[in-house]
Amino acid sequence: MDVQGTVEDGFEPVRDAFMANFARRGERGAAVAVYRHGHKVVDLWGGTRDGDAGKHAADAAPWEAGTAQVIRSATKGIAAIVPLLLHQRGQLDLDAPVGTYWPEFKAAGKERVLVRHLLTHRAGLPVLDTPLTPEQAIDGVSGPATLAAQAPVWEPGTDHGYHAQTYSWLLGELVQRVTGRSIGSWIADEIAGPLGLDLWVGLPEEAQSRVGRLAAVEPPAPPAGSGLRVRPKQAVADAYADPDSLTSRAFGAISPAPDENAPAYRAAELPASGGVATARSLARCYAALIGPVDGRSRLFAPATLTLARTEESAGLDRTLLVHTRFGLGFMLHGPASPLLAPGSFGHPGRGGALACADPESGLAFGYVTNGMQRGVTADPRAQALLRAVSHVAG
Repeated sequence: MDVQGTVEDGFEPVRDAFMANFARRGERGAAVAVYRHGHKVVDLWGGTRDGDAGKHAADAAPWEAGTAQVIRSATKGIAAIVPLLLHQRGQLDLDAPVGTYWPEFKAAGKERVLVRHLLTHRAGLPVLDTPLTPEQAIDGVSGPATLAAQAPVWEPGTDHGYHAQTYSWLLGELVQRVTGRSIGSWIADEIAGPLGLDLWVGLPEEAQSRVGRLAAVEPPAPPAGSGLRVRPKQAVADAYADPDSLTSRAFGAISPAPDENAPAYRAAELPASGGVATARSLARCYAALIGPVDGRSRLFAPATLTLARTEESAGLDRTLLVHTRFGLGFMLHGPASPLLAPGSFGHPGRGGALACADPESGLAFGYVTNGMQRGVTADPRAQALLRAVSHVAG
């Protein structure tokens, strides 16, 4: 596999792990980047830009330096930056009822749902009584209206369960009500533009040609005699197989499932799952949360950084049926989603993508792929890269 890019001295194990992903873990096309103390130390890419091209296709277009990819739920971490910065600027009260900003939301017993609950998956709104069609999901109106009328499935604030799809319309409408701007335009103007990021929640037409195609891929079987078996816990497997389970309904809030390669889906502003980015830009964005980058001041003040990585939800997740940990909008390091180190924060994307940062070591990490393997929170390719980064950083 021809891997391109650069690594600084000492970070060669990350390149080795990246190459091993292609050789042993079924990678088709991907990129990884690492910043340390605001300085880029790893920037690698390889494979084909389209996951459905076939890894042996001689005529498949190669992944290039500027190739971007849909990052699925890794978008949630990027989107979470917005309410935290609005809070930092005094424009949003995290402990105010959502209905303070969005009056229609108070219906159906949601008067006491706080802004904080939306960010920590405690609002009790992971499912919709009537799923949205793909067209409704991206029209900017149906999602917020449906959630405004939706009753919670548990008492808000008393438990947590991953809001896999509904996070899009909850957070997007809140930002629209507070700022008068869509969340995608806010990210473009306040984060991506100033930092020079190839990162979008709402991909513009002129950037569509830069994005590779996602494809579902099966991970290779473990070597004979290795003793390794990848088996989901039976309860989790049963939940995904049961169309009436909270798990299936949460991931099925858009039905039928949308075509994530469609230009209209990429252009929609879906902060739960529709972001598009390069690995380089994900790493740079997270680096800017924890420290200065290229002379620019850090995005998060110390108090805001504390909010991002202070545990708000922990324990058995009612949607994912594994033990998860969340701060305000970000997943935290834990058994279900290992990140760089204890104290790190970020967000994975179902099937592969991951972005995170560790303030103690000054590390920021971004990984994107076009080969969507099974799993929601701990993709083996991303984990191999994280282990290499953590080993080097020592």
